[in-house]
Amino acid sequence: MSQAPESADEIVRVEHDGEVAIVTLNYPQRRNAFSLKMRETLFEVLYRLMYQDATCRAIVLTGAGGVFCAGGDISEMKDRTVLDFRERNLLPLNIFKLMAEGPKAVVAAVEGFAMGAGVSLSAVSDYVVSASNTRYACAFIKVGLLPDTGLFWSLAQRVGAGKARELVLSADEFNGEEALRIGFANQLAAPGEALPAAIEVAREYARMPPLAVAHLRAALAGGIESLDEAIETEVNLQPILRRSQDHQEAAKAFMEKRPAVFVGN
Repeated sequence: MSQAPESADEIVRVEHDGEVAIVTLNYPQRRNAFSLKMRETLFEVLYRLMYQDATCRAIVLTGAGGVFCAGGDISEMKDRTVLDFRERNLLPLNIFKLMAEGPKAVVAAVEGFAMGAGVSLSAVSDYVVSASNTRYACAFIKVGLLPDTGLFWSLAQRVGAGKARELVLSADEFNGEEALRIGFANQLAAPGEALPAAIEVAREYARMPPLAVAHLRAALAGGIESLDEAIETEVNLQPILRRSQDHQEAAKAFMEKRPAVFVGN
């Protein structure tokens, strides 16, 4: 990694490995529980990386202490008004939207536990590298709640509607090997090896034309469920990319038999 963490004391740490930003949930004493402070900081970090940091072209999300995220912080689940709860729910949903439709790809490196919101943060990522012994559970129903942080959408995108229904209703645990089998994870790693594997995947994403990646992620997040939607998306976006410097560079590099150098324009 080319740079030291911006702060070892932050509840969300950021390191840079070339064009890859490694974002670490850093609350290991509570298994990286998705506390209010963590949500606030993660949103700020992701927004900056997505929209303000031109040196970042792909993001890896992981957790400190050999744990990804054990879900919501139970100590913060106090009695509040319905309006208060609605307002507090907006922040994790904004994080979900950033991860789902922001211009840069996100790779999850999952170890240890991914419960509740940990499942949600994994599911919305573009690519999930899971340690084989990771324990997952969509445990919301066990505490009398609905799936949150966008899991209603992202889980079915990964495993299909039927399997998603089974996972959220049963709240049964499944491990990394099962996650790979059902399509929740994209790649399996040995325990302790998810992060380096995820960084390698993110490096490949970082080499892609940034403008095309941004448009592709936005289109996929918007949903293409019919023939007309597919045609409309292609007609509206393809001409923009045809005119881009990156497309022209890719065509020129192909003819000259050299690697393309993309600038995001």
